[in-house]
Amino acid sequence: MFITFLKFTADRARASGAMAAHNAWIAEGFAAGKFLCVGTLDQGAGGAILSQGEDRAALEARIAADPFVAAGIVTAEIHEIDAKRWVPALDLLLAPA
Repeated sequence: MFITFLKFTADRARASGAMAAHNAWIAEGFAAGKFLCVGTLDQGAGGAILSQGEDRAALEARIAADPFVAAGIVTAEIHEIDAKRWVPALDLLLAPA
């Protein structure tokens, strides 16, 4: 599982022009079953994506295709999470097969 932080750069003002394409890219991630959750970071600093179901190289390629990343509106910081404990509600996602 990965968490990706998308942090605004000095080009943040260009976000509104790329928002529709960015939202379509997010929808593609959900449709492909790769994104579990997306949301906004505190104080509008950017966003975060919780994802699973692909290796780091595939995720890096997916993130690079984000119109915000491609246009330099955000920078991406990817962190892998090796879950050790979780609530029972997440067993479907995290329990070993």
